[in-house]
Amino acid sequence: MKRAITYLFVAAVMLFTSCQKETTNQYLTLGKGTREKWFEPIPYGMVYIERGSFNLGSNDDEIYDLLPTRTVSTEAFWIDDTEITNNEYRQFVYWVRDKKARELLGQTYTDFIITEDKYGAPLKEPKINWDERIEWNDREYQMAMDELYVPEQERFGYKREIDTRKLVYEYYWIDFKQAAKRSNSFNYDTQKYEGNVVNSDGELVPIQNRSSFLMRESVPVYPDTLVWIRDFTYSFNEPFTLKYFSHVGFDDYPVVGVSWKQANAFCNWRSGLRSITSDRFNESPAHDFRLPTETEWEIAARGGMHNNMYPWGSYYTRNVNGCFVANFKPLRGNYVADSPTTTTTMKVGEFDPNPYGVYDMAGNVAEWTSTAFYEAGYNTIDDFNPEIQYNARPDDPQVMKRKVIRGGSWKDVAYYIQTGTRTYEYQDTAKSYIGFRCVRTSFRNDLQKK
Repeated sequence: MKRAITYLFVAAVMLFTSCQKETTNQYLTLGKGTREKWFEPIPYGMVYIERGSFNLGSNDDEIYDLLPTRTVSTEAFWIDDTEITNNEYRQFVYWVRDKKARELLGQTYTDFIITEDKYGAPLKEPKINWDERIEWNDREYQMAMDELYVPEQERFGYKREIDTRKLVYEYYWIDFKQAAKRSNSFNYDTQKYEGNVVNSDGELVPIQNRSSFLMRESVPVYPDTLVWIRDFTYSFNEPFTLKYFSHVGFDDYPVVGVSWKQANAFCNWRSGLRSITSDRFNESPAHDFRLPTETEWEIAARGGMHNNMYPWGSYYTRNVNGCFVANFKPLRGNYVADSPTTTTTMKVGEFDPNPYGVYDMAGNVAEWTSTAFYEAGYNTIDDFNPEIQYNARPDDPQVMKRKVIRGGSWKDVAYYIQTGTRTYEYQDTAKSYIGFRCVRTSFRNDLQKK
């Protein structure tokens, strides 16, 4: 009898304990007793940069550069091992094109619109059906998508082509800078916001609710292919204008003709693809893709070395065999001296990577960063995750629209491809020598090195 009571008591304790653990797991998913630990999968084509500190700016050996230096520290992050290529950016353009096409086809063909969920319940808002195939050569489909094509009076040789001016990507982002201002904080006494916010149109308006901090961006995504002609008035660059972005032969070349805003739009679109790669909790990315800060770019370029003039650690632009080790403007403009196959951009990853495994941090194309350019920026920034951001309004003077670019390009002399050299370009412009790569904030943990 006593033994039976003992078994009953033990069973009750086990039942009670198991229920408590289940409840704990429900609310504290990463607490004690969690069945699976969260880990961050390695993003495809990216390199992990550990948290660290370094001297930002030029070193003592660069006597002609009077920029100040700062000892700064950055959090761990992932960075693309190469610049974004034409092939990768073209996927973004095609996605925007297909979305617009399906919206137009959905007005005639119901197969392109989903109005019910998988259980047959009606949706609050219809969704695009991405599984339905678009027959681009079908005459009836073309008629339904007529708005997407170049108007007849503008066609060359009566050829029906996609109107790239219609390829516009719309997205929203939260302006945390404005939300963080104390004057814009929610007043619990009055139960309302009492500040003002600069909206997406650049207008100063009272804060109605927290949706006032939600900014809308509408960005044309097709690269400006005319930059090859615009940037070099007295050069014959028409072949690059016609084929550089569209031809498969340039798939692995860095995309150019992309403005700072277009680069940010690409990062937002790329972040939205993460649900496709993994929908499991313990593998879901914790952060979105974005442009690197100036500091992140430089620490990645230095490759773990201190006071190095170039990403490869040498004070020279040639290796021991006398060969140039980057795509830039060598000698007095002998563009073929560094590569006998091209005079402008070249395929990404052609030269050796730096010690971190990152390619083309010097030359090929300069790269956009998220940082606003100020001459005295190094005297202003914090020493931990330093960054200066400014969301320029449409009516702001041009000086307020400057963004830092780094790395130098195929048209620049050796000074501009040094790791400590900084310069700028205006955010609403596009150039034949500026591209970009993405980063993503990471976590420092033991599972990271698996």
